[in-house]
Amino acid sequence: MQRRPALVRIAGACGAWALARSPDAGAQTMVEVGIQDYKFTPAQLRIKTGTTVRWTNLEKRTSHSVLFPGPDGFEGERLFPGDAWQHRFDKAGVFVYSCGPHPEMKGQIEVTS
Repeated sequence: MQRRPALVRIAGACGAWALARSPDAGAQTMVEVGIQDYKFTPAQLRIKTGTTVRWTNLEKRTSHSVLFPGPDGFEGERLFPGDAWQHRFDKAGVFVYSCGPHPEMKGQIEVTS
């Protein structure tokens, strides 16, 4: 029996969605975060280690980025309308982030093992 990816719709203004693949060996999980109306949707996620999060800019005219502050922090590339950037979370913890050019935009990812 072959398993197919399941598409799960998450309620939100951006239509953020998660693509969860079967738990077979080597399978990965990807979760989508939409960026629209100067918000990350969903703004809070709880994921398992090994999950990849992909942010997509759904705005019509504004660029954004994903900025993880702190000594080990980093910033993803600038996302112009329609662009996407992704990061795989291999370590458990709570990761707070914002938009580089718009620090009032905030998000949080809790990674569990």
